Amino acid sequence: MPSRLFNYWGNVMLRSSRRRGKPCPHTSDSILTTMVQVAGKIQEVLKDPEGGLVVLSGGGTSGRMAFLMSVSFNQLMKGLGQKPLYTYLIAGGDTSVVASGEGTEDSALHGIEELKKVAAGKKRVIVIGISVGLSAPFVAGQMDYCMDNPAVFLPVLVGFNPVSMARNDPIEDWSSTFRQIAERMQKLQEKQEAFVLNPATGPEGLSGSSRMKGGSATKILLETLLLAAHKTVDRGIATSQRCLLEILRTFERAHQVTYSQSPKIAALMKQASTSLEKNGRVYLVGWQTLGIIAIMDGVECIHTFGADFQDVRGFLIGDHSDIFNQKADLINQGPQFSFSQEDFLTSILPSLKEIDTVVFIFTLDDNLTEVQTLVEQVKEKTSHIQALAHSTVGQSLPTTLKKLFPSIISITWPLLFFEYEGNFIQRFSGQPKAPCIESLLQVIHFPQPLSDDIRAAPISFHIQVAHEKEQVIPIALLSLLFRCSIPEAQAHLAAAPSVCEAVRSALTWPGRKRSAEPLETLEPALQ
Repeated sequence: MPSRLFNYWGNVMLRSSRRRGKPCPHTSDSILTTMVQVAGKIQEVLKDPEGGLVVLSGGGTSGRMAFLMSVSFNQLMKGLGQKPLYTYLIAGGDTSVVASGEGTEDSALHGIEELKKVAAGKKRVIVIGISVGLSAPFVAGQMDYCMDNPAVFLPVLVGFNPVSMARNDPIEDWSSTFRQIAERMQKLQEKQEAFVLNPATGPEGLSGSSRMKGGSATKILLETLLLAAHKTVDRGIATSQRCLLEILRTFERAHQVTYSQSPKIAALMKQASTSLEKNGRVYLVGWQTLGIIAIMDGVECIHTFGADFQDVRGFLIGDHSDIFNQKADLINQGPQFSFSQEDFLTSILPSLKEIDTVVFIFTLDDNLTEVQTLVEQVKEKTSHIQALAHSTVGQSLPTTLKKLFPSIISITWPLLFFEYEGNFIQRFSGQPKAPCIESLLQVIHFPQPLSDDIRAAPISFHIQVAHEKEQVIPIALLSLLFRCSIPEAQAHLAAAPSVCEAVRSALTWPGRKRSAEPLETLEPALQ
């Protein structure tokens, strides 16, 4: 096992400690202005989705990030009862999502052909090309093609180099260099016919390893931009710099919460390093989109640290039937392309050894019974297990599950958008959005009565107050379903064996009108 891989975990800790307090891309006025403009263009597609499409594209790490963003925002739209509008492109196709195949990004023509396929028949297509170093021909060709076809396409280039430092070597199957294409985009940006988003993040901790700072910055930048577009379009207003900064500050808070647990993170790194040093293996087992991140982390170790594909591997627990463009490309391709729950249970679990480390990554909204069952199965093979559990304000890990882990890194995320929580409550209660938001605010600020000043306060204020409360969303939902006061809703919740049972009881309450959502469609979200 290469020593570079053993050193990987130490490098992660070194990188993290050096960057504390600075998790976000440089938020200069020019970058924020460009983000506002791009968010406005995405809003146009969201407002008139018929014939619209948002494509995220890249090669290698950037392509996997494009995949993650596409899946995440399509799930968001489905949860809000909207038609998904995102898709992804990755050099080399879907096999490059779950296995290393970096060399395939060096074809501009391949990138254009793939773009033509997904955009066929569309009237307005925003193409977000991700190339951290402004160097990938796969993305360069797409950006050039978009500029040549402005009636349909709008190109947005995301990277973290100045345009003057973009790759200027000839592209084998294309007439322009990456730098020439980026310079052309800069000129068109004045007319908002193309955009270049390239904040300065500085050099990587490991030279050439763009998966680290560049990967984090890509995720923060795109999630901020896209979330702002969705949030403001729902409210019928334009995106503003203030909105973007609110979201970026949420990332800062999440960063602070994460690294407040540095001793536990260090213990996890030490355990993983010990397994690798003793020729054991590290398995990252994640639920839903966290499983995608687990897969990405495993795949990246191959090229970045010279690892064997079996040293660090990620697995996705949950349904993945509709997240890939060409799922058939992944069937019967060999062990290197194994990533599913079935693959873990049939190929990995029987051969687990005591020297192996298994990291479970999940949220408290996932099926915790399923999590517990798998943890118990793994514990029969190895005691080296760790948990990374994500929750929102008011959620807590069941005691039976908590006892299974020697150590748990718990990350509590603030509520990002009351509009989204309001939509969630609206969907379950059958009530209009306005009373749902009102109920949510009442629970957050209870027992203080809601004044006009409180209602008009910025989201960050509500988040700060909500962070100190428990079970905000279930109480707000029960208050609406039972048409009762907040103390009465709290009593209903306290009397029920679980949140799921409390909501199920309210949904079948005789005095309540039947929800537009059938009970069976709501149950997965109540687990």
